[in-house]
Amino acid sequence: MVKFLKSGKVVLVLSGRYAGRKAVIVKNFDEGTGSKPYPHAVIAGIERYPLKITKGMGQKKIAKRSKVKPFIKTVNYNHILPTRYVVLSFRFYYGSFYGYSNGVDTTGCLEGDGDGYLGYEEDLAN
Repeated sequence: MVKFLKSGKVVLVLSGRYAGRKAVIVKNFDEGTGSKPYPHAVIAGIERYPLKITKGMGQKKIAKRSKVKPFIKTVNYNHILPTRYVVLSFRFYYGSFYGYSNGVDTTGCLEGDGDGYLGYEEDLAN
């Protein structure tokens, strides 16, 4: 069978807290791991999108409404719906996630302190 769920693939989350949200696959595990013996993927997406801003708003309000809240989650393949889109210039900063060293997974699972982010705010500012 062809492996089409690869890093950079845009997916929709079907169930759970982030149901209906769009996300991008950061790393996939087709065969599963020791702690998760089923196919799963680490996905990253936007939990809260930036709000509309108007000409009459002050700089403080514009800065607050322009903030993006990202999420990162390990999800079973059954709970994501792949789309036909692929993000070519995908930037993800791992930060200090447990088990990740320079983007290489050493444990097969994601247990972090939330230091990873997607660089969306820098992209919005440009």
